[in-house]
Amino acid sequence: MTRSAPQLIHHGLTTCEGCSMEIIARAMMRVLGPRTIVITPPSCSAIITGYGRETGWMVPAWQSNLENVAAYAAGIRTGLEVTGQEEINVVGFAGDGGTVDIGLQALSGAVERGHRFIYICYDNEAYMNTGIQRSGATPKGAWTTTTPEGKREGKKNIIGMLLAQGIPYAATASAGFVDDFERKIAKASKIDGPSYIHALTPCSTGWRFPASQTITMSRLAVETGVWPLFEVKDNIVHITHKVKELKPLVEYLKLQGRFRGLHEDEINAWQEQIKVNYTAFLDKEGKSWLC
Repeated sequence: MTRSAPQLIHHGLTTCEGCSMEIIARAMMRVLGPRTIVITPPSCSAIITGYGRETGWMVPAWQSNLENVAAYAAGIRTGLEVTGQEEINVVGFAGDGGTVDIGLQALSGAVERGHRFIYICYDNEAYMNTGIQRSGATPKGAWTTTTPEGKREGKKNIIGMLLAQGIPYAATASAGFVDDFERKIAKASKIDGPSYIHALTPCSTGWRFPASQTITMSRLAVETGVWPLFEVKDNIVHITHKVKELKPLVEYLKLQGRFRGLHEDEINAWQEQIKVNYTAFLDKEGKSWLC
């Protein structure tokens, strides 16, 4: 879609081998272009933002506190409006910990006030930058350093929470379907209000799989029904990648060391739940999310 666009993130970053966060960051900038301001928290994305006068972004970027990315974005947007520079993209780019947990209050407040900005959560399903601790986005049964026997709770439905607040545009994405992600970034940039994209970004270190399998893992999450790709604009659901026949869940789980503690009956129960959820999800196409 935008492969000829100039690169706006430097090469030679110190992200991990096969980092899917970097993949979507580069895709994001290909679409948004140089008239963009990026806010990141202390997180994996701080590797791009850097410290002091060194940064990997080729656009203005700022590292906020962990809890207030959306508040910074709201403030920057307000300042741009006051000075008549409304055509500039303002983007919050944060991980799941800084979004669904620590940053949730600021995000909810900014959405409630209706500020025009794009918020992208790159979801690697744990606090990867500080030692692989569980987050609200960690799926049930997954090993982390703080859930050595597997997390007992399920994944927080942040999309549902924001849609209940009336956000005009929200979508899921995957590092394995970059074209789909780029189309959604383009749509989000045209929304007159807040927009939110939740991108699954598998982490080879925290998920315990070979770095060479990052794209395979990203695609399997979608193809097994674990991570449906969809968007909701003005409360109407549109499925952006329909899977005709779901692949067995075990194909996704067996590649990840973090799920080695799951028993067969737990996997079977999860598989059945996916089938039920995906069937119900397909039925929402073209309908209201909050019906």
